[in-house]
Amino acid sequence: MTEVRMIYVPLGGAGEIGMNMYVYGFGPRDREQIVLVDSGVMFPDMETTPGVDLIMPDFSWVLERQDRVEALFLTHAHEDHVGAVPYVLEELDIPVFARPFTAELVRRKLEESGLNPGRVRSVKPTPEVVEAGPFSVQFIPVTHSVPESSSLLLEAQDVRVIHTGDVKLDQDPVIGPPFEPGLWSELARPGVNALVCDSTNVFVSRNGRPEGSVGPEVARLFAGTEGVIAATTFASNLARLKQLAEAAVTSGRSVVLLGRAMVRMVEIGRLTGVLDSFPGAISPEDARRLPRNRLLLLTTGSQGEQRSATSQLSQGKFRGLELVAGDTLLLSSKTIPGNERSVARVVNRFSARGIRVIDDGEELYHVSGHANRPDLSELYRLVDPGCIVPMHGEHRHLVEHARFAAECGFLSFTVPNGTVFNVSELRIEEEQASNGRLYLDGTELVEAESGITRTRLKMARMGLACVSIAVDRNPRVPRSIKVRLFGLPSDPELEDETEIARLVTADMRRINGRSVSDDDLRARVRKLVQKLVRERTGKSPEVGVMVHRL
Repeated sequence: MTEVRMIYVPLGGAGEIGMNMYVYGFGPRDREQIVLVDSGVMFPDMETTPGVDLIMPDFSWVLERQDRVEALFLTHAHEDHVGAVPYVLEELDIPVFARPFTAELVRRKLEESGLNPGRVRSVKPTPEVVEAGPFSVQFIPVTHSVPESSSLLLEAQDVRVIHTGDVKLDQDPVIGPPFEPGLWSELARPGVNALVCDSTNVFVSRNGRPEGSVGPEVARLFAGTEGVIAATTFASNLARLKQLAEAAVTSGRSVVLLGRAMVRMVEIGRLTGVLDSFPGAISPEDARRLPRNRLLLLTTGSQGEQRSATSQLSQGKFRGLELVAGDTLLLSSKTIPGNERSVARVVNRFSARGIRVIDDGEELYHVSGHANRPDLSELYRLVDPGCIVPMHGEHRHLVEHARFAAECGFLSFTVPNGTVFNVSELRIEEEQASNGRLYLDGTELVEAESGITRTRLKMARMGLACVSIAVDRNPRVPRSIKVRLFGLPSDPELEDETEIARLVTADMRRINGRSVSDDDLRARVRKLVQKLVRERTGKSPEVGVMVHRL
Protein backbone atom coordinates (compact mmCIF):
# COMPACT_ATOMS: atom_id res chain seq x y z
CA MET A 1 0.00 0.00 0.00
CA THR A 2 1.39 3.43 -0.98
CA GLU A 3 2.32 5.60 1.97
CA VAL A 4 0.31 8.82 2.31
CA ARG A 5 2.09 11.52 4.26
CA MET A 6 2.35 15.22 5.02
CA ILE A 7 5.81 16.70 4.56
CA TYR A 8 7.39 19.99 5.56
CA VAL A 9 10.38 21.22 3.55
CA PRO A 10 12.07 24.56 4.27
CA LEU A 11 13.86 26.03 1.24
CA GLY A 12 14.83 29.31 2.88
CA GLY A 13 14.59 30.81 6.36
CA ALA A 14 15.74 27.70 8.25
CA GLY A 15 19.43 28.47 8.32
CA GLU A 16 19.35 32.24 8.00
CA ILE A 17 17.19 35.15 9.08
CA GLY A 18 15.57 36.18 5.83
CA MET A 19 14.42 34.78 2.43
CA ASN A 20 11.71 32.63 4.00
CA MET A 21 10.16 29.93 1.82
CA TYR A 22 8.51 26.80 3.18
CA VAL A 23 6.81 23.89 1.42
CA TYR A 24 4.05 21.64 2.72
CA GLY A 25 2.99 18.59 0.78
CA PHE A 26 0.33 15.94 1.28
CA GLY A 27 -0.41 12.75 -0.62
CA PRO A 28 1.28 9.54 -1.71
CA ARG A 29 5.05 9.54 -1.31
CA ASP A 30 6.75 11.42 -4.18
CA ARG A 31 3.35 12.50 -5.54
CA GLU A 32 2.38 14.96 -2.80
CA GLN A 33 0.30 18.00 -3.71
CA ILE A 34 2.09 21.13 -2.56
CA VAL A 35 1.38 24.52 -1.03
CA LEU A 36 4.01 27.19 -0.46
CA VAL A 37 4.19 29.38 2.62
CA ASP A 38 5.93 32.72 2.07
CA SER A 39 8.37 33.70 -0.62
CA GLY A 40 10.93 36.17 0.66
CA VAL A 41 14.28 37.74 -0.09
CA MET A 42 17.48 38.80 1.61
CA PHE A 43 19.43 41.92 0.74
CA PRO A 44 23.00 41.78 -0.59
CA ASP A 45 26.07 43.58 0.66
CA MET A 46 29.16 44.80 -1.15
CA GLU A 47 31.45 42.63 0.98
CA THR A 48 30.03 39.29 -0.19
CA THR A 49 27.59 39.87 -3.07
CA PRO A 50 28.71 42.96 -5.01
CA GLY A 51 26.36 44.13 -7.74
CA VAL A 52 23.57 41.74 -6.74
CA ASP A 53 20.12 43.31 -6.35
CA LEU A 54 18.30 40.64 -4.30
CA ILE A 55 18.94 37.18 -2.89
CA MET A 56 16.19 34.56 -2.76
CA PRO A 57 15.84 30.80 -2.26
CA ASP A 58 16.49 28.48 -5.17
CA PHE A 59 13.02 27.01 -5.72
CA SER A 60 13.95 24.62 -8.53
CA TRP A 61 12.77 21.72 -6.33
CA VAL A 62 9.29 23.23 -6.46
CA LEU A 63 9.47 23.87 -10.21
CA GLU A 64 10.27 20.19 -10.76
CA ARG A 65 6.87 19.49 -9.17
CA GLN A 66 5.00 22.50 -10.55
CA ASP A 67 2.08 20.42 -11.82
CA ARG A 68 1.34 19.59 -8.18
CA VAL A 69 1.66 23.09 -6.67
CA GLU A 70 -1.73 24.39 -5.53
CA ALA A 71 -1.21 27.83 -3.96
CA LEU A 72 1.03 30.29 -2.15
CA PHE A 73 0.06 31.52 1.33
CA LEU A 74 1.63 34.68 2.79
CA THR A 75 1.86 35.16 6.55
CA HIS A 76 2.67 38.89 6.50
CA ALA A 77 4.05 41.77 4.46
CA HIS A 78 7.75 41.89 5.34
CA GLU A 79 10.16 41.66 2.40
CA ASP A 80 11.83 38.57 3.81
CA HIS A 81 8.45 36.86 3.38
CA VAL A 82 6.99 38.45 0.22
CA GLY A 83 9.88 39.97 -1.73
CA ALA A 84 10.31 37.01 -4.10
CA VAL A 85 6.62 36.59 -4.94
CA PRO A 86 6.89 38.18 -8.43
CA TYR A 87 9.75 35.86 -9.37
CA VAL A 88 7.89 32.77 -8.18
CA LEU A 89 4.73 33.78 -10.03
CA GLU A 90 6.67 34.25 -13.25
CA GLU A 91 7.27 30.48 -13.09
CA LEU A 92 4.16 29.15 -11.34
CA ASP A 93 0.55 29.75 -12.34
CA ILE A 94 -0.95 29.57 -8.85
CA PRO A 95 -3.20 31.76 -6.70
CA VAL A 96 -1.83 33.74 -3.77
CA PHE A 97 -3.75 34.08 -0.50
CA ALA A 98 -3.10 36.82 2.07
CA ARG A 99 -4.93 39.14 4.41
CA PRO A 100 -5.86 42.56 2.94
CA PHE A 101 -2.81 44.62 3.97
CA THR A 102 -0.33 42.04 2.68
CA ALA A 103 -2.48 41.37 -0.38
CA GLU A 104 -2.53 45.04 -1.39
CA LEU A 105 1.23 45.36 -1.02
CA VAL A 106 1.85 42.26 -3.13
CA ARG A 107 -0.62 43.36 -5.81
CA ARG A 108 1.44 46.52 -6.24
CA LYS A 109 4.60 44.45 -6.51
CA LEU A 110 3.03 42.36 -9.26
CA GLU A 111 1.85 45.43 -11.15
CA GLU A 112 5.38 46.86 -11.03
CA SER A 113 6.66 43.57 -12.45
CA GLY A 114 4.08 43.47 -15.25
CA LEU A 115 2.18 40.56 -13.71
CA ASN A 116 -1.54 40.17 -13.08
CA PRO A 117 -2.39 41.50 -9.60
CA GLY A 118 -5.69 39.65 -9.74
CA ARG A 119 -3.85 36.46 -8.81
CA VAL A 120 -3.68 37.74 -5.22
CA ARG A 121 -6.81 37.03 -3.20
CA SER A 122 -7.67 38.73 0.08
CA VAL A 123 -8.90 36.45 2.83
CA LYS A 124 -10.30 36.94 6.28
CA PRO A 125 -8.82 35.38 9.42
CA THR A 126 -10.17 32.27 11.07
CA PRO A 127 -12.84 30.88 10.95
CA GLU A 128 -12.62 31.48 7.16
CA VAL A 129 -11.09 28.42 5.50
CA VAL A 130 -9.18 28.38 2.21
CA GLU A 131 -9.16 25.10 0.29
CA ALA A 132 -6.05 24.33 -1.76
CA GLY A 133 -5.85 20.78 -3.08
CA PRO A 134 -5.93 18.46 -0.05
CA PHE A 135 -5.18 21.35 2.34
CA SER A 136 -7.60 23.41 4.40
CA VAL A 137 -5.87 26.57 5.62
CA GLN A 138 -6.90 29.17 8.19
CA PHE A 139 -5.17 32.46 8.95
CA ILE A 140 -4.75 32.89 12.72
CA PRO A 141 -4.32 36.58 13.73
CA VAL A 142 -1.08 37.22 15.61
CA THR A 143 0.84 40.26 16.74
CA HIS A 144 4.06 41.26 15.00
CA SER A 145 5.71 44.45 13.74
CA VAL A 146 3.56 44.74 10.61
CA PRO A 147 -0.25 44.85 10.42
CA GLU A 148 -2.40 41.78 9.88
CA SER A 149 0.31 39.22 10.54
CA SER A 150 -0.90 35.64 10.71
CA SER A 151 0.02 32.17 11.69
CA LEU A 152 -1.39 29.39 9.53
CA LEU A 153 -3.33 26.29 10.53
CA LEU A 154 -2.83 23.73 7.78
CA GLU A 155 -4.98 20.59 7.80
CA ALA A 156 -4.99 17.59 5.45
CA GLN A 157 -7.18 14.66 6.47
CA ASP A 158 -6.23 14.02 10.10
CA VAL A 159 -2.84 15.80 10.08
CA ARG A 160 -2.69 19.33 11.50
CA VAL A 161 0.20 21.80 11.59
CA ILE A 162 0.45 25.34 12.94
CA HIS A 163 3.04 27.44 11.13
CA THR A 164 3.60 30.49 13.32
CA GLY A 165 5.25 32.84 10.84
CA ASP A 166 6.74 35.77 12.74
CA VAL A 167 4.92 35.96 16.03
CA LYS A 168 4.85 37.79 19.35
CA LEU A 169 2.38 37.49 22.22
CA ASP A 170 1.63 41.22 22.50
CA GLN A 171 -1.31 42.45 24.58
CA ASP A 172 -0.82 46.09 23.51
CA PRO A 173 0.13 46.02 19.79
CA VAL A 174 -1.22 49.58 19.09
CA ILE A 175 -2.61 48.48 15.71
CA GLY A 176 -4.88 45.46 15.46
CA PRO A 177 -6.22 43.17 18.18
CA PRO A 178 -4.01 41.78 20.95
CA PHE A 179 -2.79 38.22 20.92
CA GLU A 180 -5.68 35.87 21.79
CA PRO A 181 -4.53 32.85 23.84
CA GLY A 182 -8.08 31.50 24.04
CA LEU A 183 -8.35 31.33 20.25
CA TRP A 184 -5.10 29.38 20.05
CA SER A 185 -6.23 26.88 22.68
CA GLU A 186 -9.52 26.41 20.85
CA LEU A 187 -7.89 25.86 17.45
CA ALA A 188 -5.35 23.44 18.93
CA ARG A 189 -7.88 21.39 20.90
CA PRO A 190 -8.43 18.67 18.23
CA GLY A 191 -4.67 18.09 18.35
CA VAL A 192 -1.69 19.50 16.45
CA ASN A 193 0.98 17.22 15.04
CA ALA A 194 3.66 19.90 14.72
CA LEU A 195 4.20 23.49 15.74
CA VAL A 196 6.59 25.01 13.18
CA CYS A 197 7.80 27.95 15.17
CA ASP A 198 9.64 31.30 14.96
CA SER A 199 13.17 31.06 16.42
CA THR A 200 14.40 34.65 16.05
CA ASN A 201 14.52 35.56 19.75
CA VAL A 202 15.18 32.13 21.25
CA PHE A 203 18.36 33.46 22.91
CA VAL A 204 16.41 36.20 24.76
CA SER A 205 15.29 35.00 28.20
CA ARG A 206 13.48 38.09 29.49
CA ASN A 207 9.83 38.93 28.89
CA GLY A 208 9.21 41.01 25.79
CA ARG A 209 7.82 44.54 26.09
CA PRO A 210 4.58 45.42 24.29
CA GLU A 211 4.67 47.76 21.31
CA GLY A 212 2.50 50.23 23.20
CA SER A 213 5.30 50.84 25.73
CA VAL A 214 7.35 52.70 23.11
CA GLY A 215 4.97 55.65 22.72
CA PRO A 216 5.40 57.21 26.21
CA GLU A 217 9.20 56.93 25.98
CA VAL A 218 9.24 58.62 22.58
CA ALA A 219 6.94 61.38 23.84
CA ARG A 220 9.32 62.14 26.72
CA LEU A 221 12.28 62.22 24.36
CA PHE A 222 10.59 64.57 21.89
CA ALA A 223 9.42 66.94 24.62
CA GLY A 224 13.01 67.63 25.70
CA THR A 225 14.68 67.79 22.29
CA GLU A 226 15.53 70.88 20.26
CA GLY A 227 16.09 71.17 16.53
CA VAL A 228 14.95 68.78 13.84
CA ILE A 229 14.27 65.19 14.88
CA ALA A 230 14.63 62.43 12.32
CA ALA A 231 13.40 58.98 13.29
CA THR A 232 14.05 55.88 11.23
CA THR A 233 12.39 52.50 11.56
CA PHE A 234 11.05 49.80 9.29
CA ALA A 235 8.50 51.43 6.98
CA SER A 236 6.14 48.48 7.47
CA ASN A 237 6.01 48.98 11.24
CA LEU A 238 2.90 51.15 11.13
CA ALA A 239 2.33 50.84 14.88
CA ARG A 240 5.74 52.43 15.46
CA LEU A 241 5.16 55.12 12.84
CA LYS A 242 1.85 55.97 14.46
CA GLN A 243 3.40 56.34 17.91
CA LEU A 244 6.27 58.45 16.57
CA ALA A 245 3.85 60.69 14.68
CA GLU A 246 1.52 61.10 17.64
CA ALA A 247 4.44 62.00 19.91
CA ALA A 248 5.52 64.59 17.34
CA VAL A 249 2.09 66.23 17.29
CA THR A 250 1.98 66.29 21.10
CA SER A 251 5.32 68.10 21.16
CA GLY A 252 4.18 70.63 18.53
CA ARG A 253 5.91 69.11 15.54
CA SER A 254 4.69 68.43 12.03
CA VAL A 255 5.38 65.06 10.42
CA VAL A 256 7.23 64.58 7.14
CA LEU A 257 7.41 61.17 5.45
CA LEU A 258 10.71 60.69 3.61
CA GLY A 259 11.32 57.68 1.42
CA ARG A 260 9.16 55.87 -1.10
CA ALA A 261 8.53 52.85 1.13
CA MET A 262 7.45 55.06 4.03
CA VAL A 263 4.89 56.88 1.90
CA ARG A 264 3.64 53.66 0.30
CA MET A 265 3.16 51.78 3.59
CA VAL A 266 1.18 54.59 5.17
CA GLU A 267 -0.94 54.84 2.03
CA ILE A 268 -1.69 51.09 2.03
CA GLY A 269 -2.41 51.19 5.76
CA ARG A 270 -5.02 53.89 5.24
CA LEU A 271 -6.47 52.21 2.14
CA THR A 272 -6.96 48.86 3.87
CA GLY A 273 -8.27 50.40 7.08
CA VAL A 274 -5.56 49.11 9.40
CA LEU A 275 -4.17 52.60 10.01
CA ASP A 276 -6.67 55.04 11.41
CA SER A 277 -6.17 58.44 13.05
CA PHE A 278 -2.66 58.80 11.66
CA PRO A 279 -1.61 62.47 11.88
CA GLY A 280 -1.61 64.23 8.56
CA ALA A 281 1.87 64.52 7.06
CA ILE A 282 3.15 67.61 5.30
CA SER A 283 5.28 67.77 2.17
CA PRO A 284 9.04 68.39 2.24
CA GLU A 285 8.34 71.69 0.46
CA ASP A 286 6.01 72.85 3.23
CA ALA A 287 8.44 71.59 5.88
CA ARG A 288 11.16 73.93 4.61
CA ARG A 289 9.01 76.89 5.60
CA LEU A 290 8.59 75.79 9.24
CA PRO A 291 10.92 76.42 12.19
CA ARG A 292 13.38 73.56 12.60
CA ASN A 293 12.23 72.67 16.12
CA ARG A 294 8.75 71.96 14.75
CA LEU A 295 9.72 69.08 12.46
CA LEU A 296 9.80 65.30 12.74
CA LEU A 297 11.19 63.47 9.72
CA LEU A 298 10.13 59.83 9.46
CA THR A 299 12.77 58.29 7.23
CA THR A 300 13.48 54.99 5.52
CA GLY A 301 16.86 53.32 5.93
CA SER A 302 17.05 51.90 9.44
CA GLN A 303 19.41 49.18 8.15
CA GLY A 304 21.87 51.56 6.52
CA GLU A 305 20.56 51.04 2.98
CA GLN A 306 22.74 53.08 0.67
CA ARG A 307 20.03 54.91 -1.29
CA SER A 308 17.58 55.37 1.58
CA ALA A 309 16.43 58.72 2.94
CA THR A 310 18.45 58.27 6.14
CA SER A 311 21.65 57.48 4.28
CA GLN A 312 21.23 60.44 1.96
CA LEU A 313 20.53 62.76 4.89
CA SER A 314 23.76 61.55 6.48
CA GLN A 315 25.63 62.86 3.43
CA GLY A 316 23.76 66.14 2.98
CA LYS A 317 20.30 67.13 1.83
CA PHE A 318 17.37 64.94 0.83
CA ARG A 319 14.29 66.48 -0.79
CA GLY A 320 15.65 69.88 0.24
CA LEU A 321 15.83 68.96 3.95
CA GLU A 322 18.97 68.40 6.00
CA LEU A 323 20.16 67.70 9.53
CA VAL A 324 22.75 70.01 11.06
CA ALA A 325 24.74 70.15 14.29
CA GLY A 326 22.34 70.11 17.24
CA ASP A 327 19.67 68.03 15.46
CA THR A 328 18.79 64.47 16.50
CA LEU A 329 18.53 61.12 14.74
CA LEU A 330 16.55 58.38 16.52
CA LEU A 331 17.09 54.78 15.45
CA SER A 332 13.79 53.22 16.49
CA SER A 333 14.76 49.78 15.23
CA LYS A 334 17.05 46.83 15.78
CA THR A 335 19.97 46.23 13.46
CA ILE A 336 19.49 42.96 11.58
CA PRO A 337 22.55 40.67 11.89
CA GLY A 338 24.81 41.36 8.95
CA ASN A 339 23.84 45.02 8.64
CA GLU A 340 26.05 46.30 11.47
CA ARG A 341 28.68 47.83 9.19
CA SER A 342 26.15 49.61 6.99
CA VAL A 343 24.36 51.09 9.98
CA ALA A 344 27.62 52.11 11.68
CA ARG A 345 28.76 53.85 8.50
CA VAL A 346 25.62 55.99 8.41
CA VAL A 347 25.68 56.70 12.15
CA ASN A 348 29.30 57.84 12.01
CA ARG A 349 28.56 60.23 9.18
CA PHE A 350 25.86 61.87 11.29
CA SER A 351 28.10 61.95 14.36
CA ALA A 352 30.92 63.61 12.44
CA ARG A 353 28.54 66.45 11.56
CA GLY A 354 27.56 67.09 15.17
CA ILE A 355 24.18 65.36 15.02
CA ARG A 356 23.05 63.50 18.13
CA VAL A 357 22.35 59.83 17.40
CA ILE A 358 20.15 57.77 19.73
CA ASP A 359 20.12 54.03 19.05
CA ASP A 360 18.23 51.17 20.68
CA GLY A 361 21.02 50.40 23.17
CA GLU A 362 18.74 50.98 26.15
CA GLU A 363 15.75 49.47 24.31
CA LEU A 364 13.50 52.36 25.26
CA TYR A 365 12.50 53.34 21.74
CA HIS A 366 12.26 49.95 20.08
CA VAL A 367 10.74 46.57 20.94
CA SER A 368 11.08 43.35 19.00
CA GLY A 369 8.22 41.84 17.06
CA HIS A 370 9.33 38.27 17.84
CA ALA A 371 8.65 35.88 20.70
CA ASN A 372 11.24 35.67 23.46
CA ARG A 373 11.66 32.45 25.45
CA PRO A 374 8.73 33.15 27.84
CA ASP A 375 6.44 33.71 24.83
CA LEU A 376 7.69 30.53 23.18
CA SER A 377 6.99 28.45 26.27
CA GLU A 378 3.49 29.95 26.44
CA LEU A 379 2.89 29.00 22.79
CA TYR A 380 3.95 25.45 23.58
CA ARG A 381 1.50 25.34 26.47
CA LEU A 382 -1.38 26.70 24.41
CA VAL A 383 -0.86 24.35 21.44
CA ASP A 384 0.57 21.27 23.21
CA PRO A 385 1.81 19.89 19.86
CA GLY A 386 3.13 16.44 19.06
CA CYS A 387 6.46 18.08 18.25
CA ILE A 388 8.11 21.44 17.77
CA VAL A 389 10.04 22.27 14.59
CA PRO A 390 12.07 25.50 14.80
CA MET A 391 12.22 27.74 11.73
CA HIS A 392 13.00 31.38 10.93
CA GLY A 393 16.54 31.63 12.22
CA GLU A 394 20.18 30.91 11.62
CA HIS A 395 21.30 27.35 12.27
CA ARG A 396 22.38 28.22 15.81
CA HIS A 397 18.87 29.56 16.47
CA LEU A 398 17.30 26.31 15.24
CA VAL A 399 19.55 24.18 17.43
CA GLU A 400 18.99 26.34 20.51
CA HIS A 401 15.23 26.40 19.91
CA ALA A 402 15.10 22.61 19.64
CA ARG A 403 17.12 22.36 22.86
CA PHE A 404 14.78 24.80 24.65
CA ALA A 405 11.69 22.92 23.45
CA ALA A 406 13.17 19.68 24.77
CA GLU A 407 13.84 21.37 28.12
CA CYS A 408 10.16 22.30 28.19
CA GLY A 409 9.24 18.64 27.73
CA PHE A 410 8.43 18.57 24.02
CA LEU A 411 9.72 16.40 21.22
CA SER A 412 11.72 18.62 18.85
CA PHE A 413 13.55 18.37 15.53
CA THR A 414 16.17 20.56 13.90
CA VAL A 415 15.09 20.83 10.26
CA PRO A 416 17.42 23.08 8.23
CA ASN A 417 16.92 24.15 4.61
CA GLY A 418 16.53 21.24 2.22
CA THR A 419 15.48 18.73 4.88
CA VAL A 420 12.31 16.71 4.32
CA PHE A 421 10.36 16.30 7.55
CA ASN A 422 7.56 13.74 7.70
CA VAL A 423 4.85 15.43 9.76
CA SER A 424 2.61 12.37 9.71
CA GLU A 425 5.24 10.15 11.29
CA LEU A 426 7.24 12.86 13.11
CA ARG A 427 10.59 11.92 11.60
CA ILE A 428 13.26 13.35 9.32
CA GLU A 429 13.41 11.53 5.99
CA GLU A 430 16.64 10.45 4.32
CA GLU A 431 15.71 12.26 1.09
CA GLN A 432 16.89 15.84 0.59
CA ALA A 433 15.39 18.70 -1.39
CA SER A 434 17.77 20.65 -3.59
CA ASN A 435 18.19 24.12 -2.18
CA GLY A 436 20.48 27.09 -2.41
CA ARG A 437 20.31 30.72 -3.40
CA LEU A 438 19.38 32.68 -6.47
CA TYR A 439 20.72 36.15 -7.18
CA LEU A 440 18.71 38.79 -8.96
CA ASP A 441 21.48 40.38 -10.98
CA GLY A 442 20.02 43.21 -13.00
CA THR A 443 17.05 41.55 -14.69
CA GLU A 444 18.36 37.99 -14.56
CA LEU A 445 18.10 35.28 -11.92
CA VAL A 446 21.40 33.43 -11.60
CA GLU A 447 22.50 30.63 -9.30
CA ALA A 448 24.79 31.64 -6.46
CA GLU A 449 27.21 28.93 -7.62
CA SER A 450 27.56 30.58 -11.04
CA GLY A 451 30.70 32.36 -9.85
CA ILE A 452 29.60 35.84 -10.87
CA THR A 453 30.17 37.34 -7.43
CA ARG A 454 33.48 35.53 -7.02
CA THR A 455 34.70 37.20 -10.22
CA ARG A 456 33.55 40.61 -9.02
CA LEU A 457 35.17 40.13 -5.64
CA LYS A 458 38.42 39.10 -7.29
CA MET A 459 38.35 42.21 -9.49
CA ALA A 460 37.71 44.32 -6.41
CA ARG A 461 40.64 42.76 -4.54
CA MET A 462 43.10 42.20 -7.37
CA GLY A 463 42.14 44.48 -10.26
CA LEU A 464 41.51 43.76 -13.92
CA ALA A 465 43.78 43.49 -16.96
CA CYS A 466 42.31 43.52 -20.47
CA VAL A 467 44.51 42.39 -23.37
CA SER A 468 43.44 42.69 -27.01
CA ILE A 469 45.54 40.83 -29.61
CA ALA A 470 45.23 41.13 -33.40
CA VAL A 471 46.91 38.24 -35.25
CA ASP A 472 47.33 37.01 -38.81
CA ARG A 473 45.76 33.67 -39.50
CA ASN A 474 49.17 32.29 -40.47
CA PRO A 475 51.72 32.76 -39.09
CA ARG A 476 50.31 33.54 -35.63
CA VAL A 477 52.41 36.59 -34.88
CA PRO A 478 50.67 39.58 -33.32
CA ARG A 479 50.02 42.55 -35.54
CA SER A 480 49.13 44.61 -32.49
CA ILE A 481 48.63 44.25 -28.74
CA LYS A 482 46.57 46.65 -26.63
CA VAL A 483 46.56 46.48 -22.84
CA ARG A 484 44.33 48.23 -20.32
CA LEU A 485 44.78 47.89 -16.56
CA PHE A 486 42.10 48.76 -13.98
CA GLY A 487 42.36 48.92 -10.19
CA LEU A 488 46.06 48.01 -10.02
CA PRO A 489 48.97 49.79 -8.33
CA SER A 490 50.74 52.21 -10.64
CA ASP A 491 53.68 50.78 -12.62
CA PRO A 492 54.95 52.84 -15.59
CA GLU A 493 56.23 49.88 -17.60
CA LEU A 494 52.97 48.00 -17.19
CA GLU A 495 50.84 51.02 -17.97
CA ASP A 496 52.57 51.83 -21.27
CA GLU A 497 51.96 48.23 -22.39
CA THR A 498 55.60 47.68 -23.46
CA GLU A 499 56.50 44.89 -21.07
CA ILE A 500 53.26 42.94 -21.51
CA ALA A 501 53.42 43.30 -25.30
CA ARG A 502 57.05 42.11 -25.35
CA LEU A 503 56.30 38.99 -23.33
CA VAL A 504 53.20 38.08 -25.33
CA THR A 505 55.04 38.59 -28.64
CA ALA A 506 57.96 36.44 -27.50
CA ASP A 507 55.65 33.64 -26.43
CA MET A 508 53.74 33.73 -29.70
CA ARG A 509 56.98 33.54 -31.67
CA ARG A 510 57.83 30.38 -29.74
CA ILE A 511 54.61 28.71 -30.80
CA ASN A 512 54.67 30.05 -34.39
CA GLY A 513 53.87 27.37 -36.90
CA ARG A 514 52.17 25.12 -34.37
CA SER A 515 48.44 24.70 -34.31
CA VAL A 516 47.16 26.59 -31.26
CA SER A 517 43.48 27.34 -30.80
CA ASP A 518 42.23 30.73 -29.74
CA ASP A 519 41.21 29.22 -26.39
CA ASP A 520 44.73 27.90 -25.83
CA LEU A 521 46.20 31.25 -26.86
CA ARG A 522 43.94 33.08 -24.42
CA ALA A 523 44.98 30.72 -21.62
CA ARG A 524 48.71 31.26 -22.36
CA VAL A 525 48.35 35.04 -22.43
CA ARG A 526 46.27 35.05 -19.27
CA LYS A 527 48.95 33.06 -17.43
CA LEU A 528 51.76 35.34 -18.69
CA VAL A 529 49.98 38.54 -17.73
CA GLN A 530 49.01 37.31 -14.28
CA LYS A 531 52.62 36.22 -13.61
CA LEU A 532 54.09 39.54 -14.76
CA VAL A 533 51.61 41.72 -12.86
CA ARG A 534 52.04 39.60 -9.72
CA GLU A 535 55.84 40.01 -9.89
CA ARG A 536 55.57 43.77 -10.37
CA THR A 537 52.64 44.68 -8.08
CA GLY A 538 51.92 41.70 -5.81
CA LYS A 539 48.43 41.41 -7.35
CA SER A 540 47.00 38.54 -9.41
CA PRO A 541 44.33 40.31 -11.44
CA GLU A 542 41.39 38.91 -13.34
CA VAL A 543 42.61 38.86 -16.96
CA GLY A 544 40.39 39.16 -20.00
CA VAL A 545 41.96 38.28 -23.36
CA MET A 546 40.40 39.04 -26.74
CA VAL A 547 41.84 37.50 -29.90
CA HIS A 548 41.04 39.10 -33.27
CA ARG A 549 41.92 37.25 -36.48
CA LEU A 550 42.79 39.49 -39.40
